[in-house]
Amino acid sequence: MAENGTDCEQRHLAMNKEQHNGKFTDSSLLNERKKKEREERQSIVLWRQPLITLQYFFLETLIKLKELSIKLWHRRGIVTSILLLFALLTSAYSIEGAHQQYVQYLERKFLWCAYWVGLGILSSVGLGTGLHTFLLYLGPHIASVTLAAYECNSVNFPEPPYPDAIICPDEEGIEGSISLWTIISKVRLEACMWGAGTAVGELPPYFMARAARLSGAEPDDEEYEEFEEMLGHAEAVQDYASRAKLAVQNLVQKVGFFGILACASIPNPLFDLAGITCGHFLVPFWTFFGATLIGKAIVKMHIQKLFVIITFSKDIVEQMVSLIGAVPSIGPSLQKPFREYLEAQRKKLHHKSDRGDLQGENWLSWVFEKVVIVMVCYFILSIINSMAQSYAKRIQQKKFSVEKTK
Repeated sequence: MAENGTDCEQRHLAMNKEQHNGKFTDSSLLNERKKKEREERQSIVLWRQPLITLQYFFLETLIKLKELSIKLWHRRGIVTSILLLFALLTSAYSIEGAHQQYVQYLERKFLWCAYWVGLGILSSVGLGTGLHTFLLYLGPHIASVTLAAYECNSVNFPEPPYPDAIICPDEEGIEGSISLWTIISKVRLEACMWGAGTAVGELPPYFMARAARLSGAEPDDEEYEEFEEMLGHAEAVQDYASRAKLAVQNLVQKVGFFGILACASIPNPLFDLAGITCGHFLVPFWTFFGATLIGKAIVKMHIQKLFVIITFSKDIVEQMVSLIGAVPSIGPSLQKPFREYLEAQRKKLHHKSDRGDLQGENWLSWVFEKVVIVMVCYFILSIINSMAQSYAKRIQQKKFSVEKTK
């Protein structure tokens, strides 16, 4: 009997071992399949497979539009209310009267805020690679205001043409009257709106991870898959990037509101992971969004403003131009266009620009415009590639589901 019991126990252990090995093998095969599929998707880009990429992009666009239409139909009450409000505002805008001066003022402020919020969303929403709108738009705007403030000794620029163009007021201020705080106050609205836009752009990873956790469904997002894989192999992590991601995840999970605030208050390329972590662990929406909004629109934005304002203050700019001239051999030739550009800007602020100065200005402006165009084009290409790869993933998932049912 004892021998039979021992044999049964050994057979039971052997069966468990076989089942465990079977699961391990299935898991290994599944991981290999996912890796292979990911490599196939990453090869679907415009410069390798242009026709397939464009076809998949258009098909994915149609699917997204259909999904959006269904969502709007389910929320038709809210949509109707928004349309009625828009009709009332259009009527107020069109009817002549004493209220028009207030309408025009509100219109200017609304469009100005919407412009910066939109640029902030583009910077962080994660469509393709994200458009670096701080470097392309907000940073140069703050730099222009800083240079003009020190040149004019005032920030009371005439409106119009400000903010489209900056010229000194007829009555300029006293030399040395401009302080750091004066410039910060001048650009606070646009900077905070841009920061609020970046906070809004962090919401999609949060909602995606939260929906996946509540429904138990596998989300169509590679970052979330990597996050779950990282949680499963946390003890075996060796490389620096994975350890940094785990540190962000642990900070957000354990500290909560103040952990999110700390991650949002500094330039942090891993903040998408904070949104995924908060969604995965069902952190309340206002805890996540409140901390993100305060961190990005107030704390981080003031740090970035201070950096740009100090960098482009009068003394620092003159020192930088002098340092460029000190570079052996090529220094003087590099220094000349910068000096001409700054001189042209000064004359322009005082309404004294002429054709010769504009040629020097146009040289640097032309280079900057081309850099902006290249970055915007790359951003658009990355969106097309990303959506095409999303459609390819739909095909792979459909194929996998069919194989499982066989």
